[in-house]
Amino acid sequence: MGDITIRNVFLPFHDPAKATELYNVICQSGKVHAIVKSSEHDGEVWQEAQQLDGGDKCFILDKCDRLLTGDFPEALRVTAAAKAQFPHDLDDLYERGKRLIVESVESGVTCMRAHVEIDATVKQSCLKIALRLKKDLSHLCDIQIAVFAQDPIASGETRDAGDHSLSNLGEMQAALVMDGIEAIGSAPYVESNIDESRWNVQCIFDLAWDHKLHVDFHLDYNLDSSQTPLIWFVLGELQARIAAGKWDDRMHVCIGHATRLTMFSSEEWTKFTNIVKSAHLPVTLVGLPQSDLYMMGRSLEPIPRGTLNVVELERKYGVQVAMAVNNVGNAFTPQGPPDPLALCPLGVAIFQAGTTAASQALVALNVVQTPLYQYPEIWLI
Repeated sequence: MGDITIRNVFLPFHDPAKATELYNVICQSGKVHAIVKSSEHDGEVWQEAQQLDGGDKCFILDKCDRLLTGDFPEALRVTAAAKAQFPHDLDDLYERGKRLIVESVESGVTCMRAHVEIDATVKQSCLKIALRLKKDLSHLCDIQIAVFAQDPIASGETRDAGDHSLSNLGEMQAALVMDGIEAIGSAPYVESNIDESRWNVQCIFDLAWDHKLHVDFHLDYNLDSSQTPLIWFVLGELQARIAAGKWDDRMHVCIGHATRLTMFSSEEWTKFTNIVKSAHLPVTLVGLPQSDLYMMGRSLEPIPRGTLNVVELERKYGVQVAMAVNNVGNAFTPQGPPDPLALCPLGVAIFQAGTTAASQALVALNVVQTPLYQYPEIWLI
């Protein structure tokens, strides 16, 4: 983005008097230069918004087998089958990604992180389309591309073999030479055991350091109290790398989903807060409630609210958790619009946060508190 003025904007001030005023946000060279009170209330009213999306596997329900159970294994299976066709229909891939970006912009989104899956099935086809979209729609929105390994990268064959050319990891390494990538991420929970999940984390950190990229993990995506949360390993790795000088101050770590953390005790949240704050770790948690609530806790009774409680975590522990939209119109999230502000009324219900202060916190955490490099998500696969 260059120079632009966004007029008649509500901003989430805690002061009620300021929160009801309209402002103009003046941007120069892609950055906020000034915020002034609006002198004339013409045009539409906007709330500035940022977004995280998975643009490559958006709007693919019509390309998947009919959903019979709606559970996570089925979503993985039908999505994998649909993904196999992506490299053979790049025009469709482009149009679906464009639709998601345009609908997001129409909702007020000004910048987003686009997660682009890289693996041995789709190879770089999704990334090439994402880079085209970033260029073609740069006049509408800032798009930060995150290459993402949704499939395992730490299989025994991948770890032991010197030639990664045919592996998921090999495809990721090949993709990183392309210009226009700003973040790298993975889903360590897809690995077959905890050792390989840890290796996955270390590998992504290594690649991020080599290419000076932000890190984005989808982590601890379960509600199983018997599973040791991987978040402690991630924080320890980050601390060690900072101490060893293998980290850049401009790099940031985003932790998405983290539903296992909803089972944390007060002592565990205090431990998390103390580690992050005392070591000044560049870490942000991001709840993805539309996906989390749809997928989590299906086999449990009673079914829990399986998403991070952003209001309570800020109130009790000072942990600011962002909320974001991801997986629009696919087997992981067949419901919900791309509008990130739609998460605020959803949050009022699931977090029972109907007070003015709580509602303001939802808007602030969703829109203002988390810079793009800490927060966004869109899926382009």
